[in-house]
Amino acid sequence: MKILAVSDIHGKYHKILNYLKSNHVDLIIIAGDITNFGPSELGEEILNEISSFNIPVLAIPGNCDQTCIYNEIDNSNAVNIHGRNVVIKDVGICGFGGSNPTPFETPLEFEEIQIYEEAKKTLERIKDQKITLFVTHAPPKDTMADLLPSGDHVGSEAVRRIIEELQPTLNICGHIHEAKGEDKIGETCIINPGQLSEGNACLIDINDSEDVTHVRHEIVDI
Repeated sequence: MKILAVSDIHGKYHKILNYLKSNHVDLIIIAGDITNFGPSELGEEILNEISSFNIPVLAIPGNCDQTCIYNEIDNSNAVNIHGRNVVIKDVGICGFGGSNPTPFETPLEFEEIQIYEEAKKTLERIKDQKITLFVTHAPPKDTMADLLPSGDHVGSEAVRRIIEELQPTLNICGHIHEAKGEDKIGETCIINPGQLSEGNACLIDINDSEDVTHVRHEIVDI
C-alpha cells in the first residue's frame, strides 16, 4: 500500500492535484489545517477536489479550521477520522485533530486531558492490527516534530503519552511548520511532513507479506 500523507494545506492544494495527475498512490491521509480559518465551504471543496482522483482520502481537522469543518469533512467525499478509526488490509488508522492549547486561541484547541482520553480510546480500538497509523494534527511534545526555531517544544504532552503507552507504528502529525522532519519515541516513528501549501509531503510504503511487514517512509517535495 502506497500512502501520501500531508498536513497544513491552509487552502493551497493545487500542488497535490498536480502530483496526483501523474503519480499513483493507494491512499491519501490529511493531518489537519485544511483551510486557513475558513471560509466554511472551502474545506468541502478542497476535499472533493482531492477525492476526485478516485483514491480514498482520510482527513482530520487542524486548529486553524473552523469548528464547522467536522460537517465539511462529513459532507465531502473524504472520510473523517477525528476520534474514529478504519482498518484497510490489516492497517489500522485512527485520528485526532485540532491541537493542544496555543497562545493564539485558534478555533480548534483541546485541553490535554481531553486529547489523552479521547485519542487514546481511538487508538486502543486498532492496537491489535499488524500496522497502526496514529494521525494527529498536534505533534508529540519534546521531539523534532514540535521544535520551534526559538528552541521551544510546543507539541502535545497527551499525544506523547499515548504514543509511549501504545506504541503505534507511525504517528503522522503536522501543526508546527518549521519542524518538518522525523523522530522516534520508542518503536514509533514520528513524521511531520511539513506544509502541503509549500509542496511538502510524506510517502509511506507498506509492503506486507506472510513473513514480514516492511514500512518505509520518505519526506518529499511534490
